[in-house]
Amino acid sequence: MLRLLVAVLGSMALALAASGAQAERGEASVPDAPALLLAQAQPADGSPAPAPFVPPKRGAPDGRVGGASRDIGPKAHRLALVIGNDVYQNVPVLSKAVADANAVAAALRKLGFTVTVAQNQSRQAMSETLLNLDSAVQQGDTVFFFFAGHGFEIRGTNYLLPIDVPAAAEGQEELVQDDSFPVDNIISRLQARGARTTILVLDACRNNPFPHTGTRSIGGSGGLASVTPPEGVFILFSAGAKQTALDAMSPTDPDPDSVFTRNFVRELARPGLTIVDIAKHTQAEVKQLAAFARHDQTPAYYDQIVGDFVLNPGPGEAPERTAAALVVPRPEALAPSPAPPAAPRPAPAQPINAPFANFMRSNSGWTVSLSFVDPVIAISWRLGEKGPFKETGFLDTLDSRTRRRMVNPSFELDPDTPASVIYVRAVDLNGNTAGPFPIKFDPAAEVVRGERRALDLTAGSWVMFRNFNGLLLYYTQLMSFRCAIREVRIGIDNSMPDKVIKLPPCDPAHPQNIPANARPYLQLPPKTQMVTVELTYADGSVSETKTFRKTAHLDQ
Repeated sequence: MLRLLVAVLGSMALALAASGAQAERGEASVPDAPALLLAQAQPADGSPAPAPFVPPKRGAPDGRVGGASRDIGPKAHRLALVIGNDVYQNVPVLSKAVADANAVAAALRKLGFTVTVAQNQSRQAMSETLLNLDSAVQQGDTVFFFFAGHGFEIRGTNYLLPIDVPAAAEGQEELVQDDSFPVDNIISRLQARGARTTILVLDACRNNPFPHTGTRSIGGSGGLASVTPPEGVFILFSAGAKQTALDAMSPTDPDPDSVFTRNFVRELARPGLTIVDIAKHTQAEVKQLAAFARHDQTPAYYDQIVGDFVLNPGPGEAPERTAAALVVPRPEALAPSPAPPAAPRPAPAQPINAPFANFMRSNSGWTVSLSFVDPVIAISWRLGEKGPFKETGFLDTLDSRTRRRMVNPSFELDPDTPASVIYVRAVDLNGNTAGPFPIKFDPAAEVVRGERRALDLTAGSWVMFRNFNGLLLYYTQLMSFRCAIREVRIGIDNSMPDKVIKLPPCDPAHPQNIPANARPYLQLPPKTQMVTVELTYADGSVSETKTFRKTAHLDQ
């Protein structure tokens, strides 16, 4: 241990010296110092190491909007701790948590965060890693905490599990509670250190890690419980309350990141979005992708940040756009004054604009998702010209625009619902009802449109190489969404797709079912190294030519 401490201190001294020399030459400091120290601080016995947190340089403007500056001590900085736990010892192992953590860390570095990555953390290592983060946080900082791994809810409290959490059965909840990390405690610690804005993103809504064959499981559930964070905190879950998150779209999905993370990092890169915008875009994309995999997953967010917070500001834009500071009058200015003239009546509220409608088809039926430009507090709908309107209800999350429970923007239709008109009504913030707005529903056209969106979103997994009694090329994804495809062409070791693949005809009643007699694969020559794919869509447009290369392990 003494040798380890000496090595770490020596590395820090070298890093500081190099940084000072760079500063004298006008160069930027080394951005990967946390990764360097983490590699050097790994214990000799191979046990997980706490992630050392390199304090950021202070003194840069904090980017706050307003006139006079406020005294908040050292200038605010952006810190991030990213944890990925895969190799659990007593509960099921995971396969993508570390990859997810690395993807988020890379995205946050591009946004100006000082990022520490911690992988496969034991109870002790994770405790020390969190302590290092506590020590680095100063008054006014923005802190981003990302966790990918197993999470668990017990009696309404959410826990993040280290890799050495013990297995537990019914009546042994205390084993999990004692060896895990309550999310509420992490938030409290960061706020106690003076963090002004705290963002938690938890991709921990996986299956119950404590199943027991032949006995009852521990008294909790897969997924996490809904939360009410304190002011200044934003929380995003990869799935809604009691839901579980998908790692992959299918067993052959080649994307190294989970379904949630692959969409979340893409939204992080888009400039000018508030954190709520990022959450809502990710929520819509993940919900749609999960539905194509016949899974229910709607990421949930809980927003208690006052004002709009932008993670990736555009040119000339500040990270936070808040209301002007409150001016407290002097005591002498509080003397009684003449009554002001009666204020004019406010102008009538502008009418709500008609909503946008998105239709998504699965074998279980239709999901209709509505999007309103204006904030609404209730939505109802009716199919056809007659009958009562049905309320859509509410979600277990807060709407940052209304400061109320978010109204459910979607509803379901039976799979055999005929073409018709859907009428939608909405209630605005003043309690006024707008509508009904007519929305045309054409099932045949919406099947094609929805499957075209799915093909665009899953372009990286159109085809897949496999070894099974020879080299095979599976195109199950294309066959599942064939209603949007007129023709498929592939090229075998050829950059020009020249071979036509026949797909079964579209079945409007069961559009994503693959017929029992269909063969969703092609036999390839053993030496094949790559294929190219080009789609002609149902509307006659042609996709980009996509290239798919065989991975090296298939040659072994």
